[in-house]
Amino acid sequence: MDFVLLRVAIVGLVLLAGSAWSEERQITFSPKNHCLDNNDNFSMDSRFLCYDTREMLGPGIDNCQTVEKVEIATGIETVLYRPDKSVTGERPAPGVGAASFCPVANKVAFIHGPPVEEVPQRGPYAKPNRCGMEVEADGSGKGVWLDLRDIEIARDTLPGAHRGGTHRHEYSLDGKRIGFTYDDFLLPQYDRTIGYMERNPKAPKGATHYFAILVPVAPKDTAKPGEIEKAYADSWVGAKGLMRAFIGKVRNPDGVTYEESLFVVDVPADVDITTADSGSAMRFPSPPKGVRVRRLTHAWAGGTVRGSADGRRIAHYGHASDGSTQVFIIASDGSDESPDPTKRPIQVTHLPKGAGPGLRWRPGGDWLFCTSNNAVVAALATGNGFGRTVLLTPEVGPARNELVVSPDGTMLAFTKPVPTLDENGKLAKTCTGADLSQIFVLNFAKALNTSTSGQ
Repeated sequence: MDFVLLRVAIVGLVLLAGSAWSEERQITFSPKNHCLDNNDNFSMDSRFLCYDTREMLGPGIDNCQTVEKVEIATGIETVLYRPDKSVTGERPAPGVGAASFCPVANKVAFIHGPPVEEVPQRGPYAKPNRCGMEVEADGSGKGVWLDLRDIEIARDTLPGAHRGGTHRHEYSLDGKRIGFTYDDFLLPQYDRTIGYMERNPKAPKGATHYFAILVPVAPKDTAKPGEIEKAYADSWVGAKGLMRAFIGKVRNPDGVTYEESLFVVDVPADVDITTADSGSAMRFPSPPKGVRVRRLTHAWAGGTVRGSADGRRIAHYGHASDGSTQVFIIASDGSDESPDPTKRPIQVTHLPKGAGPGLRWRPGGDWLFCTSNNAVVAALATGNGFGRTVLLTPEVGPARNELVVSPDGTMLAFTKPVPTLDENGKLAKTCTGADLSQIFVLNFAKALNTSTSGQ
């Protein structure tokens, strides 16, 4: 049977099964896994989505071979980057993935592990063994290294370089700063932290950007009450990269237990990134002068936190009074200990099945999105209807994952594992035997008009 006819047959089954929710549209059908990774996957003109193809030849980004894009209107897929050489298996390299579009240029940033020729010296792909790469999104494969990795132990780390691995590269909305999570190689007793990079004439040779951590962390199991041992799940707050919100693992006052709470680090526009210390084999890196870390919650907060584009609010997951996980928002200058009630966390959702992954703001700040019980959910975050939630998709079927929102706020995209046929008419599977994840989109306005109440 011709592959085109097979594709048409699959489309027909999808439309038949989802006729009551016709706004949910599958746009990829190729026999490969499509992973959005909950990054900033829409292009600046909302025409394309970038993704990686992990879980085909081996688990994780470690064995991923390509970073790609799909044109939403046509379903045409284009390979944006494929390493010249790669190795899969027990010692994979380089490993590529976790792609994000630049919001002001036709470029895509993603994780790149060690080139194959460097594996004898660096080792295989690992969290503290990777950098960021940026490629042109035209399919030419032209790319540059964003950051430089330097693990020399006989001298200090080169200024503007790092000694481990950067991950989940996120551009600020003006494109001038790139945030990331960071894992150190030379001092593994320190857990994950967060940082940022920006173009600078003093960037180390071989990289376009200067690196700095933003949050100093205490070595694992050594923090004093109030100190942070791990920083992660971070994102920008506002359009200019002046605040980065994150979840911090912090030692409680009892000196024994820990809490995961919401924090913000202020990064003023005039911060000189070159005042950061890149560290040494005996000294962990430190932030540039002028940044400030603030704690916003003392109760549990979780998920990848999301800042509004206007910089005024931060969305995060918290525990409701009934113990369920729900979406909360807090003013970016707020605190759960503030005497002003408007500066404390406010519960947005009251979903019967709780709020699931995929927390996102609509760019205008009027709606929040997440998943719940396999469905995509919208929650009104402003006005008289504050807290009203609606189901934009049915709750039945495979879980909808990796929710992302277009820059113009008109479209949502996510992935679902669905039966996929290869060119020979056989079911294609991931390396673990699971159905392949395909990308779906829905028009927000149309979905809202045909949706049902979520609470």
